[in-house]
Amino acid sequence: MNKHFHRRNLPHLYFNDGIYFITARLKNSIPLAKLEQLKNETKNISDEKQKRLFKKYDALMDSGEYGEKYLKINECAEIVKTTLHYADGKDYKLICYCIMPNHFHLVFELLPNNKGISKIMQSIKRISARNCNKILNRSEAFWQDESFDRWVRDEKELYFVIRYILLNPVTAGLVSDWKDWKYTYCHPDYLIL
Repeated sequence: MNKHFHRRNLPHLYFNDGIYFITARLKNSIPLAKLEQLKNETKNISDEKQKRLFKKYDALMDSGEYGEKYLKINECAEIVKTTLHYADGKDYKLICYCIMPNHFHLVFELLPNNKGISKIMQSIKRISARNCNKILNRSEAFWQDESFDRWVRDEKELYFVIRYILLNPVTAGLVSDWKDWKYTYCHPDYLIL
C-alpha cells in the first residue's frame, strides 16, 4: 500500500487503495473569517475534537447563510450527479453521495490502477464546473480549490460516514426522510438505513 501525504490548507493523506470520504464545496460557501476561526481551532487537537469541528464546518454549509446555492438548481445537481457516476467502475466503486445546495459528500472505494484521488477530484470539479457555468452563464471559479478528504479506516467508521451523508439533508432541515432527497445515492451493498 503506497501512501502520499501533502498539505495545502488541509492535510491530505492519500493511499493508492482504500475507501475515501470527500466533501467538496462551492467557492465562497463559507466566509473567510469563519474559515480562519475554524482553522485556528484545529491546531493541536485530538481526533474527537476534530470530528466536532468538522460538524461545525458542515453546519456552516448546511445553514444556507453564506454564498451561492447553485446545486439547488436541478440542472447543476444533475451535472454533478452524472459526473460522480462517470468514474464508477473506472477509478472507483461509488458507495454513497449526497448533493446539497452548496456542497457534496462522496464516499468511494479506489479500484486498482486508479488515477489517484487528486486527479479524480480535479476531473470531477473541472467537468462539473465547466458544465454548470455554461448553464449559469458565468465563468468565475465554481468550486473551492481544496476538498476535505479522509481515508476511512474500518467498517465502523464507514457505517457512521454513510449514515452521516444519507442524513445530511434531514439534519439540514431540507427533508424529513433522507429517501425524499432527490440527490442522495447509496449503493445497495452499503445501504444501512
